[in-house]
Amino acid sequence: MKLKYSLILMTILFISSTLRASSVDELTSKAMSEDVATAVPAIRELRAMGRTGLDALFVKYAADVESYSKTGERTDNWQNIANAIDTVAMQKDAYASHLYWYTDLEEAKRVAAKQGKPILTLRLLGNLNEEFSCANSRLFRALLYSNDEVSTYLRDNYILNWKSVRPAPRITIDFGDGRKIERTITGNSIHYIIAADGQVIDAIPGLYSPAAFMKYLVQANEMNAKLKALPRDQHAIALMKYRKTSFDQIIKDRTKTVETAGVAMTETASGTLAILAAPMAVAKMVVVDEYSILRVYDDFAKFEAGIKFDDWHKLSSLYTPNPTPDAKSIAFIRRQNAKTGLSEDEFKGLFAKLNKFVALDTTRNDFLFHTKIYEWLNRPRGFNNLEALNSQVYDKIFQTPEYDKWLGLYSSDVYTALDGNGLIGK
Repeated sequence: MKLKYSLILMTILFISSTLRASSVDELTSKAMSEDVATAVPAIRELRAMGRTGLDALFVKYAADVESYSKTGERTDNWQNIANAIDTVAMQKDAYASHLYWYTDLEEAKRVAAKQGKPILTLRLLGNLNEEFSCANSRLFRALLYSNDEVSTYLRDNYILNWKSVRPAPRITIDFGDGRKIERTITGNSIHYIIAADGQVIDAIPGLYSPAAFMKYLVQANEMNAKLKALPRDQHAIALMKYRKTSFDQIIKDRTKTVETAGVAMTETASGTLAILAAPMAVAKMVVVDEYSILRVYDDFAKFEAGIKFDDWHKLSSLYTPNPTPDAKSIAFIRRQNAKTGLSEDEFKGLFAKLNKFVALDTTRNDFLFHTKIYEWLNRPRGFNNLEALNSQVYDKIFQTPEYDKWLGLYSSDVYTALDGNGLIGK
């Protein structure tokens, strides 16, 4: 009798599995339909399946993805495939990253809790699934998410989420003869690493090299694993210890870099004072132990105005010595620029300039901003609320506060000789 029931159960499970596989395969086919009424619901269902739906598309169209990755040929068929993949993943150019992004943080938390993983939540201007999101997020897609090591690590160890802070300002230069240049003109992004219950573990402001980004991903993931093994009442001090250790490492590496480069640090009255929040009186604090606050408040920003551009490059060449994209990212960038007709020498110049830019951003972000965020997080009654922390970051660090609807791009004391001073849609 037991054997009979076991056979019946196995048969039911086999049939159920076959039906599910057939249904998923049918959806991936319908997603390519020229009939919008057929394609849209199929894509929506694949999206609702989470990573399973995205993986199904990659399995079904593996040959097409590989072909496009090699040739960069944008056929009508490829456009349909790319649209389906991007819509299910909720990321532009997801064919290169194979990453699935939640846009509902609460849903991401539920999945993270179930899988025991931390969450990487991105805040950006614009939308990650659109071409014209802010510059930082576009560089993330090209240099970080398409990076083989980074994308693999994220798929295996993190639940991903993104949220738009506000639209990305966009400008079009029309030459009047059919030629146009389109760009976004301001905007920054930040990755927060949080536990499934919403506790902020780390924050990675702006663009980092793949190696530096990986470093913070790995150490934050390890910290998340430690949190799961600790009682809830020990989480706060454990996170403070983690951030203090990372803070101290940045200071140590920065000090060594400055000394090795021989760059003079001159305090100026016009330093980046906006992020130099006044230190709190230590004597009035209840200190659990030496890790509970960052006792030495970092004020490196006061030197920033006195550091020449060439000196920043000296510092970045030492602090971020290997910002070069991996082979997948290089191929991605070449495909993006195929229509521009760049020569090999021009590509060489493009990559050399890009590498310098990435090294410079990584260095400045750590030297000026990462330590400041650690300081904010480790203060007593610090930013336990992610939204409040993000508002502070966009206000004090990115200089694009919520209350400035023009993002610093409009000044009332500048006369433009335009009707209404050129403002539309006040």
